[in-house]
Amino acid sequence: MDDPASLTAARATPLPTPAARHLVNRFSHGLTPGLARAVRGGRHLDWFEAQLKPASVKDGPGARVDGWFPDLWRTPLDQWLRYRDGTKSNYDMYIDHGRWVMTRRLVSNRHVHEVMTAFWENHLHVPLTTDGHFVWRPDYALTIRAHALGRFDQMLQAAVTHPAMLVYLDAAISTKAAPNENLGRELLELHTVGVGNYTESDVKSSAAILTGWRVDINDTWQRLYVPEYHATGAVRVGSFRHANRSTDGRAVTKAYLRYLAHHPDTATHLATRLATAFVSDDPPAALVRTLARTYLAHDTAIVPVLRTLVRSSAFKASVDAKLRTADEDLLATFRALRMRLTGQVDGNSGPAVLRSWTGSLGLSTGSWPAPNGAPLTADFYATPLRALASVGVHWNVANRYYPTQDTVYRTPDAWLPPLPASFRTIAEHMCRELLYRPLNARLLATCATAAGVTDVDASLTADSSVVRYQLTRVLAALLDSPEHYAR
Repeated sequence: MDDPASLTAARATPLPTPAARHLVNRFSHGLTPGLARAVRGGRHLDWFEAQLKPASVKDGPGARVDGWFPDLWRTPLDQWLRYRDGTKSNYDMYIDHGRWVMTRRLVSNRHVHEVMTAFWENHLHVPLTTDGHFVWRPDYALTIRAHALGRFDQMLQAAVTHPAMLVYLDAAISTKAAPNENLGRELLELHTVGVGNYTESDVKSSAAILTGWRVDINDTWQRLYVPEYHATGAVRVGSFRHANRSTDGRAVTKAYLRYLAHHPDTATHLATRLATAFVSDDPPAALVRTLARTYLAHDTAIVPVLRTLVRSSAFKASVDAKLRTADEDLLATFRALRMRLTGQVDGNSGPAVLRSWTGSLGLSTGSWPAPNGAPLTADFYATPLRALASVGVHWNVANRYYPTQDTVYRTPDAWLPPLPASFRTIAEHMCRELLYRPLNARLLATCATAAGVTDVDASLTADSSVVRYQLTRVLAALLDSPEHYAR
């Protein structure tokens, strides 16, 4: 049986309350000791409120990671010239961008800002892996980041007229003589009012409104507005009407996008996506209505909607109801194991492996090929192949096999309580340290099976074979548990 002193020590690891753990799991990329301390004692809503003002949160780690990827911050023309002369390929730029995204999410102190940036980049999706816009894609990421906790009407204006979006959805080559409907359609279907809330006539007017916005492709790569390409004449989308007489259509674009951002159907569409992402795969209709009302009442501001969401009964009742995506699984795993990334060198470095493994788990960061963004529900991610791939990743990092460069691991003995102690006490301690929750009977049985232990209450010392050789198996087993996959 346990030594009383070691049992007390093992159980002394302070845990966040279930409500606090739930909030942090939904609005960060995984618990850390620092996050657990920040939300103890019922302070999780205070933590959330502070996180809603990211400029006031010091973020040295995030800034350091930005410095690891200097090529991302070159001008679009500079990136194009380097691509053209063979200095750096567009593929290498995709890889750099994915590594930067994943590493910044891992280390940043601005947890809610990172989560919401990921959400909006997925909603206003421009893939990392499509060729035409790659020189502008890092700037697009910064644009979404700047608005992620601001107002949707302002973010929509910035995103829709951004060169990356214009090139990706062919608006950069759309003219009054040959209007391209791609962006005009996706703006309605995906970004604002949603399926079933527009007509084909609306799409044509939407495309006409957006003519004139250009990018000097394959030359200077400047963003331009060319009045002679703008289609003039009265336009009508839903209840939006505009004479559209001027060849400079920037004013009508601004009015149109503002109309869409403030439309009740847009409010419902965005509320549904937010509730699906942060509450459950099938969110309650009452919650969606409440979030939509909040959005409209606050002039499309995002923060009041999030405040309403996290204080709702539906959110409080949705503990462990969401499955982590590939990105979220990897980030939470690296955080749980307290892995520290120290630089960006080559394919064996922590940032490189972190990004590469997202592809192994089924979807490379930012690579969803269609403009609708990656799925928000579990059916896409809950597959046998995903589970097997996750098991492989968990095994590699638990055993410190890979990544091998620019990565600092916690040693196995650092997961132990004071010894001697029973396996039950060791498993309890490791569960609290890794998953920030108490051990249950199922987890104990899983850990015991992984370690080959038959008597969970027998006393173990530092010389015991279980302690010397089987701790990494226990770590991997805990990472493979439903409790770790749950977000």
